[in-house]
Amino acid sequence: MEVSDFEEETLKKRHKKNPFASSMVEVNSMHEDDDNDRLETARARFSNVIKRHTALAERLSRDSDKMIFQRLQKEFEAARASQTEEVYLDGEEWNDGLLATIRERVHMEVDRKAMLAETDVIPNHHVEDKITYRVGNKVICCLEGARIGIQYETTFAGDPCELYHLVLESRSFLEKMTVLEHTIPFFLPLREAENDLLSSNAMRFIDYIGELLQAYVDRKEQVRLIKELYGNQIGELYHSLPYHIIEFVLDDFPCKVIVSLRYADLVSVLPTRVRVIAWPIDQFKKSEVLGAHPSPTRLSYAEDALKSMSLPEAYAEIVLRLRQVIQEIFEDRNPS
Repeated sequence: MEVSDFEEETLKKRHKKNPFASSMVEVNSMHEDDDNDRLETARARFSNVIKRHTALAERLSRDSDKMIFQRLQKEFEAARASQTEEVYLDGEEWNDGLLATIRERVHMEVDRKAMLAETDVIPNHHVEDKITYRVGNKVICCLEGARIGIQYETTFAGDPCELYHLVLESRSFLEKMTVLEHTIPFFLPLREAENDLLSSNAMRFIDYIGELLQAYVDRKEQVRLIKELYGNQIGELYHSLPYHIIEFVLDDFPCKVIVSLRYADLVSVLPTRVRVIAWPIDQFKKSEVLGAHPSPTRLSYAEDALKSMSLPEAYAEIVLRLRQVIQEIFEDRNPS
């Protein structure tokens, strides 16, 4: 097709007005590629920082925590082996009055041993009852030296998981109890809870630490289980140390699915803020050819499942319907 002199002159004038117009698409494309490269580089560096931080935290705490755990575990086992009775408490039986009784027993035992030491009398180990109290996932016992020990027994899906220990020192009834030592992970807010609750409501403090530990183990085990069951479908997975922020990517589908979970507090086992975004891979490739931007889709059914089910259950529900949902999205956007 021949171009007339008038059309050729018009094209020359347009080129003079904006000599870069013809290359704008290429420049934009180059910028987008640069942005994508920078994003991937930043993401890789962030992932490396997360891994190094986790490894460092574990290395710094592993040896000392292990030694404390072993020592306290032996002490708790000895206390329970010497008990004369284990009392199971339920509901209102666990109250401030009982905690005061436990503190009284601790101080009476200290006074009794002091008197025996002064009089050089051979102690009679059967004079005082040694009672251990079980309340839910907690075992409470009296330890040597005016100390109260709490052992937390966490579970997941009915199976026992980690044990954690907390030792409170009770110098006298006139002084508040303090946390003497523990095996609770350093990233859980033990000190904050101690400052806020222990002096004003010791029973609530003991219960709250149990809730923190159980929720932490529950979230951690949920992540472990999806990695174990569906690790081949998960491309990337990030989480905070207390597992209250979790993100992962699914690549083994006709779309790239990004799942982001946020928990309102550290005693939650179900997320309160959920976002699931699907990027259709085929659409992305077509959009690159056409120079258009692919549009992501929020998967509301997946978000609802994650808010109401455990992570492994919700994952199975998401995967079961994912291909059908993506196909419906394609059909809606590309009607025949």
